[in-house]
Amino acid sequence: MIFAIEEINNSTELLPGIKLGYQIYDSCASVPVAVHVAFQLSNGLDPVFYTGDNCSQSGMVMAVVGESGSTPSISMSRIIGPFNIPQVSHFATCACLSNKQQYPSFFRTIPSDQFQADALAKLVKHFGWTWIGAVRSDSDYGNNGMASFLDAAHKEGICVEYSESFYRTHPRSRIQKVADVIRRSTAMVVVAFADFGDLRLLLEELSLEPSPPRQWIGSEAWVTDTELLRFSFCAGAIGFGIQKSVIPGLRDFLLDLSPSKVAASPVLTEFWEDAFNCRLGKTTDKRLCDGTEDIKTLQSPYTDTSQLRITNMVYKAVYVIAHAIHKAVCQETNSTTQCDKFTRIESKKLTKVHFSQNGYDVSFDANGDPVARYELVNWQKSQSGRIEMVTVGQYDASLLVGQKFRINRNLTWVDGGTQVPVSVCTDSCPPGTRKVLQKGKPICCYDCILCPEGEISNATDSPDCLPCPKEFWPNAERDTCLPKPVEFLSYNEVLGIILAAFSVGGACLAIITAAVFYRHRTSPIVRANNSELSFLLLFSLTLCFLCSLTFIGAPSEWSCMLRHTAFGITFVLCMSCVLGKTIVVLMAFRATLPGSNVMKWFGPPQQRMTVVSFTFIQVLICTIWLGLSPPFPMKNLTIYKERIILECALGSPIGFWTVLGYIGLLAVFCFVLAVLARKLPDNFNEAKLITFSMLIFCAVWITFIPAYISSPGKFTVAVEIFAILASSFGLILCIFAPKCFIILLKPEKNTKKHLMTKNQS
Repeated sequence: MIFAIEEINNSTELLPGIKLGYQIYDSCASVPVAVHVAFQLSNGLDPVFYTGDNCSQSGMVMAVVGESGSTPSISMSRIIGPFNIPQVSHFATCACLSNKQQYPSFFRTIPSDQFQADALAKLVKHFGWTWIGAVRSDSDYGNNGMASFLDAAHKEGICVEYSESFYRTHPRSRIQKVADVIRRSTAMVVVAFADFGDLRLLLEELSLEPSPPRQWIGSEAWVTDTELLRFSFCAGAIGFGIQKSVIPGLRDFLLDLSPSKVAASPVLTEFWEDAFNCRLGKTTDKRLCDGTEDIKTLQSPYTDTSQLRITNMVYKAVYVIAHAIHKAVCQETNSTTQCDKFTRIESKKLTKVHFSQNGYDVSFDANGDPVARYELVNWQKSQSGRIEMVTVGQYDASLLVGQKFRINRNLTWVDGGTQVPVSVCTDSCPPGTRKVLQKGKPICCYDCILCPEGEISNATDSPDCLPCPKEFWPNAERDTCLPKPVEFLSYNEVLGIILAAFSVGGACLAIITAAVFYRHRTSPIVRANNSELSFLLLFSLTLCFLCSLTFIGAPSEWSCMLRHTAFGITFVLCMSCVLGKTIVVLMAFRATLPGSNVMKWFGPPQQRMTVVSFTFIQVLICTIWLGLSPPFPMKNLTIYKERIILECALGSPIGFWTVLGYIGLLAVFCFVLAVLARKLPDNFNEAKLITFSMLIFCAVWITFIPAYISSPGKFTVAVEIFAILASSFGLILCIFAPKCFIILLKPEKNTKKHLMTKNQS
């Protein structure tokens, strides 16, 4: 401050002809002392009133530089504000001081904590930390700064495990309590919005008993203070600091300390004696300073001007006041500047101040705040093991969103690590799960629950799972939807191959049987059992076996219509033949009675007409069914959730069950007639064989109905094929197997004499 005032007083451009005077007070970070000084400044400094024209109004304070802390600044502003005395602080950052209604005469050269709080929240979010601890000074600076940070952090989705406050005047037990909270916490990151003096006490307490590694995030009040670098467990700390600057001539000014200057100032005397460990004047246990002490050889924060941060804020504050006074009291006429030193400045004049000094722009917004610019500082260990402050990035609140925050160097973290530490309450939920909040805990604490059946989440930390489209199903990880596999009875699977083999085998068996019958068509056993109906029956059985093949493979529009109608018509043709053979047996024995002429009414033409008539009725039913509501291929999505069943919808269930019902009606009629003819006295009674075949046929189709209704998916088709094959095999084995056995293996029984012999049993 003295350097800046002397620089201004020696300037010919700024306040020419006017010398600035000053009085420096040390408040000792005490609010009562600061209040006492504020009253003193507003009342006037000198007990004597000067009436000469060489001075301005006696004791009239033009402006105040300070205070350093927010709480003393608030107290001072409330006192000197009503007197319209401008106050320019270099280090009071509380956002509350931006309120011009309460603090109309307050200005500052350091940015408001509101900007720093936003920047810290974005910094924490940038590194993915969602679970943090917070400590603060129990002062206006700490409480208001932390409140702004917590509000910004909440908007960024960051949760706070604990928030503790303390102050340097609190009892040690309070400091110990805060230290214990930090040691016991699970949050890896600790954000400290605290004054240097307060945090030093906390770090000293933490150093007494080692705590788990913690990543410290600091506010500008302490993160750029070199005295705290001695706490090695804070290595890796990062935070925002005021920009470093260079003030030309300041180092030379600081080193230009003559013994007379030192002796004239109690502050400099104390500093000198402490720096060189000697005494000026009185003899004590320390040695006397002999005049050989050279401050240029001293290595201390006083002589180190490489980290000028807050120092530059003081420098700016003095120049702000000088420029405001210049605007108020000086007028330029032609090439000269005339200044009236009796004019007072008003606080509102400071809002119009805008100048550049040493390359730094200085201006205020409507709230008396400067443009917020910070350096991102990282405490890094050097090769020698010492902790150094390294600038690794910048934050400029005047830039557009997304461009404010920039990191341009590698950072080191807690314990000197190069990997960003993890600080979350719960590890991220992977894709395929969703977050479920834990009861009574912040939103950052949650459980990861697997997505329900049929739903997925394809993002990390997804709050919800989304259902897959109808024809899709989640994969095993439930992070993507895959097309559902389409299922139908295929020729490529074992069940399809087996059924197809039996179908072809049955057809071949019917053809072989027909060949045997044709080869022995003149034999008595073939002629006795109506060879024409037998060949027609074998033909219909061949079609029955082959129609089951239409049920295998992917359903299409034509295959769906063909499979049910072909099945219905061929089975009716089969039943018609069996019915014709049964009627022939009954009529044949009726014709042997004396005077009976019944066979002429049921000869070959009538038999053919019977078969054609019964079959035509089924053809008519199928035609009506296909015309009104035919079967069609359909994707069934309801039976199985995870796969699609490709099947043939019946179209009209009435048509399907009418076709089945008609077949069943013929089968029952045939069975009744066969039962009536089973005891006719003949050595080879075909009615018995038809009875057994109809018994099997009816049993198969009666059990088919519940099995068909209850079978899921492709097994519905398999049940239908099985019923077709079982009933077909039942017919061919019961009716034709015994005849083939006699024809091929017992030819001695294939005679007219044997057939005409009465059954003795």
